[in-house]
Amino acid sequence: MTLSLSSTGRLGALALALAYTGITFGALTAPAPAFAASSGPYYVAELAAPAKEARTVAAGVAWFCEGTTCKAAKGNSRPLRLCRGIAREFGEVTSFKTQGEALAEDELAKCNGK
Repeated sequence: MTLSLSSTGRLGALALALAYTGITFGALTAPAPAFAASSGPYYVAELAAPAKEARTVAAGVAWFCEGTTCKAAKGNSRPLRLCRGIAREFGEVTSFKTQGEALAEDELAKCNGK
């Protein structure tokens, strides 16, 4: 026994497949909010001098800066690597926090290349 669809049935199946693909692809590629309103930024860096740019990407993370404070959402790298990236981009980092926890003084010195 052979099962076959009519041309209308095939067209409907194709339309459903395309709609499912579009919805799935759209959900996967939609930009996520940079910060959840209740939790705040994941990283906060305080700089010695004001940032020259309001937005930049350093160490693979998008940073949003205002004056001497830069904030970013969670990245895939270790905090020290991210701190080094922001130090290369903007200069000396005076404080670096991950979820509110400050980087140790010795690691902050490494961050600044000392």
